[in-house]
Amino acid sequence: MEKRSKSYELLFNLILVALGLYICIVSMMLGFGTMQEPQAGFFPFLGGSLIILSNVIVMIKRPQEGGVIFQNRTGIGIFFGVTVIYLFWLLAISYLGYVVVTFITSFALSKLMKLEGWIKPLILSLAIAFFIYLMFDYWLYLDFPRGILG
Repeated sequence: MEKRSKSYELLFNLILVALGLYICIVSMMLGFGTMQEPQAGFFPFLGGSLIILSNVIVMIKRPQEGGVIFQNRTGIGIFFGVTVIYLFWLLAISYLGYVVVTFITSFALSKLMKLEGWIKPLILSLAIAFFIYLMFDYWLYLDFPRGILG
């Protein structure tokens, strides 16, 4: 059974490497620009390169380590919880706006990761949402979906 799961993990890593290569190729067609004036392909190329690098490292290191990915059912629940939270983030961002969805997502993630109480996750989420607003809207003047804050 363990050999079967390792082959599935290797297949998954190879698919992610192929995805990273695809992202890099498409971003090269878009163009990089310069460091002062990056074009549309610059950041996707960096992201694709990071996907390739991280999965190659995992494929090299993982056979040496052995073991299983999830030690118990709690790990599986956290994995799928994070996936659902990020799917919510992607689907709700255009309706609720970047700052509001980031607040909700960071709050949900902090509770999923068992940050104690309700005050600490609330303060953390407010700080993240405020920093995101300052960084992207105030300092960088980037246009993100505003949603209900319109």
